[in-house]
Amino acid sequence: MEGSRSTKRNTEKTHTYRTQGRESVSQGLGGVREAARRDKKQKFTALLHHVNEELLRSSYQKLKKQAAPGVDGVTWQQYGEGVEERIKDLHDRVHRGAYRAQPSRRRYIAKSDGRQRPLGIAALEDKIVQQATVTVLNQIYEEDFLGFSYGFRPGRSQHQALDALWVGLRRKRVNWVLDADIRGFFDNMDHEWLMKMVEYRIADPRIQRLIRKWLKAGVIEDEQWQESLIGTPQGAVISPLLANIYLHYVFDLWVNQWRRREAQGDVIVVRYADDIVLGFEHRRQAEAFLEQLRERMKKFGLELHSEKTRLIEFGRYAVQNRGKRGQGKPDTFDFLGFTHSCGKTRKGGWFTVKRTTSKKRWRNKLQAIGEELRRRMHAKFAETGKWLRTVVQGYFNYHAVPGNFAALKSFRREVERLWWRVLRRRSQRRRIGWTRFVQIADQLLPKARILHPPPWVRLAAIYSR
Repeated sequence: MEGSRSTKRNTEKTHTYRTQGRESVSQGLGGVREAARRDKKQKFTALLHHVNEELLRSSYQKLKKQAAPGVDGVTWQQYGEGVEERIKDLHDRVHRGAYRAQPSRRRYIAKSDGRQRPLGIAALEDKIVQQATVTVLNQIYEEDFLGFSYGFRPGRSQHQALDALWVGLRRKRVNWVLDADIRGFFDNMDHEWLMKMVEYRIADPRIQRLIRKWLKAGVIEDEQWQESLIGTPQGAVISPLLANIYLHYVFDLWVNQWRRREAQGDVIVVRYADDIVLGFEHRRQAEAFLEQLRERMKKFGLELHSEKTRLIEFGRYAVQNRGKRGQGKPDTFDFLGFTHSCGKTRKGGWFTVKRTTSKKRWRNKLQAIGEELRRRMHAKFAETGKWLRTVVQGYFNYHAVPGNFAALKSFRREVERLWWRVLRRRSQRRRIGWTRFVQIADQLLPKARILHPPPWVRLAAIYSR
């Protein structure tokens, strides 16, 4: 059942309102969310009728217009030619059960450690139906997911996760930090376990069949179809939600219960997708938890990465305690592109958490910019300057957090040097001097400055309590 609203009434209502994530949601879906909020154990038996033509149309509009095509070869622009007829036909096939999920097209992108990350590019119609399904299911799972889960959720961002971690490390009695890394999480999610978790809330067999179709669609690599027995393709629209559902039952509910029943002292938890950081007051408690976490992951077909999962001494007393033992400075850890380290405030010398751009991300971004500048070597100066301004500003928009000014300034200086070297290679006769170039670059490239408020300010604005 879906609460007090009947199926017919939900279908007829087309008025919309704004959710916390600023997404337009019909009143019918609003009824689903209210029902999910009232009863955390309620199973929803009729959801597919919410995937109507209007929702499919808006889902098509939300897709990235320049995304690479899947195995069907259809781009966003091509689908837009006669989109109304296409949407009607797609809606009909979905509700008749004639819709068939197509395999994902395998593509690889470079990871920071030099390895290749496999992506699965879905066909355009699969993306549309997946986006519509995610919109419906979010109304239920946003009422279920816990507060320390931030990854790929409406109205939540990486910076909110970073703020929560910073405030937790500063204001709680944290002396030990567990930086947990799940080995190949998206590639090792167990399908049967996942479906059992989905069925706990979603009892509509048609929605269940759609999810199974996407999980079993397989991938095409080098023109060869490969069956998908485990995992979900990274890059698929539905994958982040499925990942959050999986870890909600495998990790979130379990760690929340452990924190209430077994934890001694303060414990903080922040999770962004499969990136997990925990803080503990006591070392013995942290070590015991790590062993239990390994067993918990193993039960559901997952494994902690032995080299990347670390328990480190970190907190307001870490420098003092390690100094007494002659162990040097406390270790650092990386989370969402930032290296976190123990430090002191300029005024008062109080403990603080310093955040600087991680060296891997800093280096990889500069390498990518250098390669693109060499490709644009003979392009017009103004065109390259316009492109570079956008790239640098985008980098600043993410990394310009308090305390990271020196890294921002260093990044901008290195971008200038890369651009200058490319320009000098372009011509042997009319080489531009460094002093003159810096004057021009200062007018074209954005200045390094802090763009984000202090973590406690933004966190307090979002969570007034």
